[in-house]
Amino acid sequence: MKKIYQIIIVAFTALSLTSCKKFLDVNDNPNAPVNVPVEQLLPNALVSSVNIENGSLNQLGAVWTGYWAKAVDGPSTVSLFRLEETYGVEAMSFDRDGRPFWEDIYKIITNYRDIELKATAGGDAAYAGIARIMQGWHFMRLVDLYNNIPFDDAVQGTVHSTPRFEEGQQVYQKSIELITTGIVDIQGAAVLSKKPGTDDVLFKGTLASWIKFANTIKLRALLRLSETGNTAYVTAEIAKINAQGSGYLDANAVVNPGYLLTAGKQNPFWDSYYKNPQGALTAGYNTLRPTAFVVNTYKALGDPRLAKLYAKPKSGGDYTGVPLGSDDDVYSMNNTSPLLGPGENGNQAGAIFKSATAGTLLMGYAESLFLQAEAAARGWTNGTAKALYETGIQESFKYFETPVTGFAVYNAQPAVNYDLATNKVERIIEQKWLALNSISSIEAWNDYRRLGFPTALPQSLASPNADPAYRPKRLTYRQSEISGNGEEVAKQGTINPFQSLVFWDK
Repeated sequence: MKKIYQIIIVAFTALSLTSCKKFLDVNDNPNAPVNVPVEQLLPNALVSSVNIENGSLNQLGAVWTGYWAKAVDGPSTVSLFRLEETYGVEAMSFDRDGRPFWEDIYKIITNYRDIELKATAGGDAAYAGIARIMQGWHFMRLVDLYNNIPFDDAVQGTVHSTPRFEEGQQVYQKSIELITTGIVDIQGAAVLSKKPGTDDVLFKGTLASWIKFANTIKLRALLRLSETGNTAYVTAEIAKINAQGSGYLDANAVVNPGYLLTAGKQNPFWDSYYKNPQGALTAGYNTLRPTAFVVNTYKALGDPRLAKLYAKPKSGGDYTGVPLGSDDDVYSMNNTSPLLGPGENGNQAGAIFKSATAGTLLMGYAESLFLQAEAAARGWTNGTAKALYETGIQESFKYFETPVTGFAVYNAQPAVNYDLATNKVERIIEQKWLALNSISSIEAWNDYRRLGFPTALPQSLASPNADPAYRPKRLTYRQSEISGNGEEVAKQGTINPFQSLVFWDK
């Protein structure tokens, strides 16, 4: 751990709920030295990646996919995610008080591009490969949010000050190529070239894990691309993964730069949504509540994860959620269930809140298994869909601190059992949705748009339109991009966030 602090000169900052400030992020500091070694740039970039995924993107998905609502204590209650629960997509595009996903993600891509260029110039192929893999991740995330985006012309400063937009499907396929090149870089890294170690705050320098992770990112992308009907491309790319032979992510991908029980240095999710360093519950924790839909879904299945995710209301009674978007003060802090943490669990880790110094999940092993299960169910791989599905549930149990001994009884239920499902893919996505709860919620939103599961997902009561079909399909371009690159934005046509679709949303 000391090595990390010897190579990183940084001011620690807590994750902001709305602007997603970066813990350990100094890559874009104008006062920082120009020629910073790649081993000092990498940890900062990785932390920036996990912060936006687990922070503002997770929050967006958690509301729009029916995980998060708010406790209501009188008409003055201020929701920490009002834009999300009112479907305020247009407001999110504002440069002030909006959701700067566009700027933040391109900034992160710029940091990885810097690492790629420096590593390539220095002959450090392993670092270049990692940087390419992570650029692919973030370019595809931008497509998930906005569809058409700049790729070839992106993050090149004055070389392309008004970068050309490319179609979302093309960006996806180019990102897959970029990730594939990253794998080749890692495999071909010279013996005496520089390799990551403790500066790799994701896999601790285990390059084999980076390749498995890269294959899993590609599989996620290929499942989305399958909705376009381009089966030949998808099967060819999966054949490449099989031929490469490393397989997929087989452990939780967790980022930890060395969180401490100190102001500004705690795990950002814990710091925002649970307790400050003095042990006081935060405003985020006091406001945040599960939706009635997610609580009732766990209840209907007798799901043992329920008791590890949530505490019972202070006023007594059974686990109680809030109808999404409700302003009825019957759903007060005392009458509804908060997320459960060690303080409410006999000082044992909760499902989401494990400790102030625990790492932050970038991609879970359970998600990897559910992706593989879906691919197998579609006949694309030689894996056994049922076994992958069942192992995915068990890994979710483990992550949510739930004894796996309860799996057999849980799995025997007709609403859970794979063999008894009429629609196998729907069954996989239903359990994946339960497993992604509050840890990778943006992926649950992507699955819902792609496949329409879970089918009974609630519409927000704060929606300005009562039509059940009125749900956000994508985001609109940010005002900063409209102002600085308006001609290219105009070429994308009129965007209606409730009707315009990203390319894989069929």
